[in-house]
Amino acid sequence: MAQRRKKTVRGRRLSMELKRLREAAGLSGDQVASRLQWSQSKVSRVETGRIAVGSKDLRTLLDLYGLPEDQQDKYFELGRGAKVKGWWEAYADAIPRDYVDYIELESAASSLLIYSPQIVNGILQTEDYAQCLVQSALLISPPGEVTRRVKVRMERQERLDADLSRALTIVLDEAVLRRQVGGPAVMRAQLRHLLVCSEKENVILRVLPNEVGEHPATAGEFTILQFPDDCDADVVHVEAMTSSLYIEEEAEVFRYGLAFNKLCSIALDPEASNQFIRRVLEENESAGP
Repeated sequence: MAQRRKKTVRGRRLSMELKRLREAAGLSGDQVASRLQWSQSKVSRVETGRIAVGSKDLRTLLDLYGLPEDQQDKYFELGRGAKVKGWWEAYADAIPRDYVDYIELESAASSLLIYSPQIVNGILQTEDYAQCLVQSALLISPPGEVTRRVKVRMERQERLDADLSRALTIVLDEAVLRRQVGGPAVMRAQLRHLLVCSEKENVILRVLPNEVGEHPATAGEFTILQFPDDCDADVVHVEAMTSSLYIEEEAEVFRYGLAFNKLCSIALDPEASNQFIRRVLEENESAGP
């Protein structure tokens, strides 16, 4: 199901592990609540990651589930790791909590599958392109906040470039290439940047031309985050104007995966996509300033 707040990757794993341990112990949520004199909603919030579980409560749960003390350390490690701050926390005063949560998931992901129907995704934006978009979205925000948000996008790109083990596959709708963000000069620089990005060994870029017509993702942009540990299930991120949705229900995530695979099958292959971007760039250059 969709959630508006997202726990950390390790926090997600701890929540899932606690639910698994409860079920293995043959206990219901109501039984756990009764034995520990907790509310049933507290048990539910712990297992869905809506609240963090402290060391004392974690020890109590693990003991209740019959886990030997010498096997408990990894669960405390997960709990401690859920509280570790990353580079993005330095910008926490300038970006929404939803965005901070997303960046943490993105930083932990081994693979990002992105569909962008309107604008270039932030992880592939030039600084000028990002500046125009952020300025437009924030309207009356002070210049310093705009600058910090742009810096966050640039740092996201730098970290993707620095870690070739992290893979990015992105499908850009043709409309993205033709939308004149910031004017012709900014757009030409952005198109050139996409061409450079398309040559990186950990980036696969595909263009979805208008001529394909209807497709399974007409509802809008989404990102599928996949993680290196099999214990961490895929997450779908859907960004709205004022908040974010995170989809973790297996059946729903599966459908997004099918939709993305379909987009890749009907989009141009990477080489043809590169050529398509070059043609749009040439059209922009011939149109003048």
